[in-house]
Amino acid sequence: MTQVIKRRKMSLKWNRLESLEQLSEIQKQSKEQPVLIFKHSTRCSISRTALDRLERNWNSEEAKNIQPYYLDLIAHRDVSNTIATTFQVHHESPQVLIIENGQSVYDKSHLEIDFKSIKSFVASH
Repeated sequence: MTQVIKRRKMSLKWNRLESLEQLSEIQKQSKEQPVLIFKHSTRCSISRTALDRLERNWNSEEAKNIQPYYLDLIAHRDVSNTIATTFQVHHESPQVLIIENGQSVYDKSHLEIDFKSIKSFVASH
């Protein structure tokens, strides 16, 4: 189930990550293109700041090969926990992962989440 979320008038169009089944699809999809997972805590002001900053700086043209997913980790704790074990990352919030070839190859949290860094990493990988 892919549902596009438009926040304000930003060019970033999120796919909602709401089920464990989607993680298998993300792993498959990541063999064709990088997949970004943004894990967001709706109860955390730092998470809100990181999300706003990422959305404000996102450039769809520059990131056209990245498939972005948004996870509300409060509503979908089971998905968040499974991400940590499946991709062998320490749970943090907020957190951005980039999945390539079924594995996490990039893991940043809090104010380390930055579009320019994401773009540079994907371009060099």
